[in-house]
Amino acid sequence: MHKIVIAPDSFKGTLSSFEVCEIIKKAASAVYPKIDCRCVPVADGGEGTVDALGASHINIKVTGPHFESSDSYYGRLGDTAVIELATAAGLPMTDPLNPEKTTTYGVGELIKDALDRGFRKFIIALGGSSTNDCGCGMAAALGVRFTDKDGNAFIPVGGTLSDVAKIDMSGIDMRIAESDFQTMCDIDNPLYGENGASYVFAPQKGADKDAVLRLDSGLRSIAGIIKRDIGTDVSVLPGAGAAGGCGAGTVAFLSSVLKRGIDVVLDIAKFEDMLDSCDAVITGEGKFDSQSVFGKAISGIANRTKKKNIPLIVFCGCAEETDISYEMGVSAVFSIQRKAMPMEKAMKYNASGLYKTAYNVFSLLKSVKK
Repeated sequence: MHKIVIAPDSFKGTLSSFEVCEIIKKAASAVYPKIDCRCVPVADGGEGTVDALGASHINIKVTGPHFESSDSYYGRLGDTAVIELATAAGLPMTDPLNPEKTTTYGVGELIKDALDRGFRKFIIALGGSSTNDCGCGMAAALGVRFTDKDGNAFIPVGGTLSDVAKIDMSGIDMRIAESDFQTMCDIDNPLYGENGASYVFAPQKGADKDAVLRLDSGLRSIAGIIKRDIGTDVSVLPGAGAAGGCGAGTVAFLSSVLKRGIDVVLDIAKFEDMLDSCDAVITGEGKFDSQSVFGKAISGIANRTKKKNIPLIVFCGCAEETDISYEMGVSAVFSIQRKAMPMEKAMKYNASGLYKTAYNVFSLLKSVKK
């Protein structure tokens, strides 16, 4: 082997995508001392996107998910601001969990600070939210006015979306119209209904069955107000349900384009150019299953390597691959676990297991080549 591209996601809870890259690179170099390793740490739009893109941090104080003052940051990537929703309204920031009361207001404050610093290009990563407010908090921080039936202005949260009677866009920050927004969105869930934001994602944010019904009703209501007052129909938009409806919110309030997160990352990294004269691409993630090739990071990588007939090797903590994985471009899948043990214990050995597995795979490829 002369050249490989290493493009893994993180092994959540143990290894960052940067660490995975370095371990695989070390193993490849031990077997092939002169090998050219091109590293592309990737993310699909969830937590860690700013770092995966290699963006530098801009630290500021924002309004947290419970309207408290909170430390946050966004990324500077050349002339582009990378806004990671999870740094202002993320699930780990929320105690107690209650999507009826949490807000994305801080996300709007991140955008406003970036506008103040001169940014006009934005990437918004939606993963890891604690909210179900359709991005209305974000919009309110940028000057959008929401009023109830009595004309009283308020900042909507998941539990009060049904109280919105009117949306006034006249006060929105004028610089929004001058800016270009891309939203990293790796799900196709609609805004509401049985496959929508509330039914599918709100339970993991703390909603019980009754709360799910109320939240879903609120999203149905706000979709109608958005269509009437803004002229944008988000009711059947694929991906609108991402981050508690914030996918719909970025489209309605920011005129953003929803794109698969991995495609944004690979385009920025100029991944296609890296594939020239490439012998293989190495990727990986904590758990590999059928969902890995439907919208997640590996699917975007497989889509590009398959077109160029480049082998794609997957390393993972545990594997539940199916035939569809290979049909969509995966060449081989290797679990890094060296022996059977409980997952909690096995995760402690991910670094050593990954190195040994990668070393063995590269050694096998070298012997076959001979």
